[in-house]
Amino acid sequence: MNTEKLINRDKPQKLYIQVFEVLKKKIESGEWGVGSQIPIEEDLCKIYEVSKATIRLAVLELVRQGYLVRQQGKGTFVCKRVIPEGLTMSTSFKELMLEAGVAFSTQVLAQTVVMPTDDLDIKLEIPDDKHIIYIKRLRIIDSEPVVLQETYIPHHICPSLLNEDIADHSILELFEIKYDIPITNVKGYIEVVYAKEDESRLLGLPDNSPALLLEQHFYSGEKQIMYTRSIKRPDRFRLSIEMQKKTY
Repeated sequence: MNTEKLINRDKPQKLYIQVFEVLKKKIESGEWGVGSQIPIEEDLCKIYEVSKATIRLAVLELVRQGYLVRQQGKGTFVCKRVIPEGLTMSTSFKELMLEAGVAFSTQVLAQTVVMPTDDLDIKLEIPDDKHIIYIKRLRIIDSEPVVLQETYIPHHICPSLLNEDIADHSILELFEIKYDIPITNVKGYIEVVYAKEDESRLLGLPDNSPALLLEQHFYSGEKQIMYTRSIKRPDRFRLSIEMQKKTY
C-alpha cells in the first residue's frame, strides 16, 4: 500500500490528525510492535510529504495517549498501552489545578505580546511568525504561592485580552461571556517534573524541587485558542477522577 495516499490534503481534517491516525493504525495493527523504534522525523516527513511541525504534533499526541515513549538521545519507541476494559475515565479540569471552593489571590507577572519560541507555534498550531499573547500569573493561598501559570493565546484570537483585568477575572469566563468564544474541548496532561530555577524561586521551593506540571489545550470547535502551562507545589494538589462503566 502506498501510505502517502492516506494523507489527503483535500480533506477538511487537519494534516497532523491524518498522520496521527495513520501512525496509530500501524501501532494497533502490530506493524510497529511494542519496543520497536519509529522512523525519525526526517524520514516521516518524506514518507507522508508533510512538514516537521505536522509530524511533531502527530507524534506528540501519540506520546500523550500512551502509544509512544521518547527516550532522550535514543529516539521514540512503541510502548505497551494499558486500557481499562469496560470502563471510561473522565477527569475534570478547570483553568487551574485548584480544589473547588478554594479562595486565592492572583499576582500578574506578565501580560504582553511575544513571538513563539520553544515549539509554541506547534503547540498552538499557528505559523511561527504569528504573535502570541503571553500571560504569567502566580496564584496565592494564605500568603503562600501554590501555582505558577503561563498562558499563551494567538494574538488574533482576542487582542483585547491585553487590556483586561486578569488578576480578578478568569480568562475562560472572559472568552465565553464577554467575547462569545465558547470553550468546547480541553485536553489536559499532567506529569511530575523538576521545577526550573525561576519557578522554584517564585513558588518558594528549594532549587530543582519536584513539582506537578499541568499542560492544557483549550479548543473552540476545531480551533485551538489557548495553551496553558501550570506548575504547582506537589503538597497542594488534589486530582478528581470519575470512572463510568460503558454500556453496549
